[in-house]
Amino acid sequence: MTEPYAVPVPKGYRVGVWEVREAIATGAFGSVYAARRIGDSTELPPTAALKFLPTGTATPRRLTHLRELIEREVELYRRLRYPRLVRMYETLTVDDPDRPELDGATVLVLERAEGSLSALLAATPRPAAGPTLLAQICEGLAQLHDAGWVHGDLKPANVLLMEDGSVRLADFNMAAELEGTHAYTPAFSTPDYTPPELLWTEIGERGRRIRPSADVWAFGVLAHLVLTDSFPLPGATPAARRDAAAAYARRTDALRLSPELPDDWRQIITACLTRTHKDRITAGTLLGRVRAAAGTAHRPFRLPLLHPARRRIRRTSLAAAVAAAACALAALAYGISVWSGGAPGGSGSGATANVSAAYGASELRTDRGIPPAYRLLIVETAHDCDQKDVTPVLIAAMLKVESDFDPDLSDPANDEYGIARWTPRVLRWWMNEDGTPGETVPQPPFPPAESIPAMGRYLCWIAPRLHGDLPGDRRVLVATAYRRSYRTVNKAGGVPPDVRGYADRVAHYLEEYAPPGKR
Repeated sequence: MTEPYAVPVPKGYRVGVWEVREAIATGAFGSVYAARRIGDSTELPPTAALKFLPTGTATPRRLTHLRELIEREVELYRRLRYPRLVRMYETLTVDDPDRPELDGATVLVLERAEGSLSALLAATPRPAAGPTLLAQICEGLAQLHDAGWVHGDLKPANVLLMEDGSVRLADFNMAAELEGTHAYTPAFSTPDYTPPELLWTEIGERGRRIRPSADVWAFGVLAHLVLTDSFPLPGATPAARRDAAAAYARRTDALRLSPELPDDWRQIITACLTRTHKDRITAGTLLGRVRAAAGTAHRPFRLPLLHPARRRIRRTSLAAAVAAAACALAALAYGISVWSGGAPGGSGSGATANVSAAYGASELRTDRGIPPAYRLLIVETAHDCDQKDVTPVLIAAMLKVESDFDPDLSDPANDEYGIARWTPRVLRWWMNEDGTPGETVPQPPFPPAESIPAMGRYLCWIAPRLHGDLPGDRRVLVATAYRRSYRTVNKAGGVPPDVRGYADRVAHYLEEYAPPGKR
């Protein structure tokens, strides 16, 4: 099943001096296409990546959130021009009333990459040029910090590899300008690259307070991954590694770096991964040490041929698989959650299936309309709970029934908002991972990255409080208690009559989303 493109653009479509070519990737908030220049220009390159962002056909709340992310990215592009930051050439607005799905769309014309660090690590787990790459990445980080900005989401997918062998930092949706010692970013992050002090931070009206030291922590994790093909904190899943980071910060566990690290890199990474932000090295000092350890600060990196690792691929499909991996993972750095690699409306190649789309396939059907953008979040949220009835299938079924996976749902009459239909005063009690309630009642909109884990925590609390002798599917009872309270379900001796329709719909999607043999 090929997911629909957020902004479907036919091959050959023209906007400005650009002609759209092959589709690169799509996500909930935009679609990326390769493009070639067809008009004369002495300033614009012959090729680029066009990032199309949705038009007014989306919900007002979703558009408001999207505009905030766009403004962050565009503001940085317009104000900062540095060698290690991906370049934006221009912004365009589509004027095409005959195509309402495109009319009014914002288009960012960005530098075209040949690949990403994610693709390189997936194909060659230990790149020989790792130190050189890290030196260039650190240069980009120092350039950002010197200009008074924080990246906010440094990770391999947001490091682009260019045709000339240079490295660019990209995806500035979460970037923010410093206001003194702090900046404010949206409440999104990638757990593996988030420092302990931000794992359970309070989310205020302006978002999450962040320091440049958060980028330094992320660089330490990234450097350990590049040099050793492993994360610096133990665990088979992001949730387990997040718990290990918390234990390290609480001083109940020590930092156990790979024995394969050379001494100079061990010292660098240790200086990045301190328990508290105040002990962390600054990007400027870090750059000097990284350059000295790399010894190749001025030697260009050449993008190698990407050979798949860990499994064999038939010779006839090797080129397609490598191109698909590089294309899909490079697309992530343009700020897109990849859904598929086929052309809009096409069947896709199969080789271009995104990791997030297939993630957890043994626990969730991949062909029943669960948005791939939420799959990893759903699965990891369920894994965080030790109650057997709280499963990825249950969470997916409930999100379908509650909101039809609409992250911008707004029902003021019932005071319910977001993908999990949270009432603000109830969400307050479940929004923090450490189990403590928020200091204030949160105000919508509630992003999926906040709403879905909060749903999981609430369900995990509900499950053991339901009487053990209640009739029916325990998962349906848990879902019903989410809607009405566990006390109501216990008192009714099962599903109350007034929510029978809700319970029946959840039961339907429990069957719909369960993989064969697990219904």
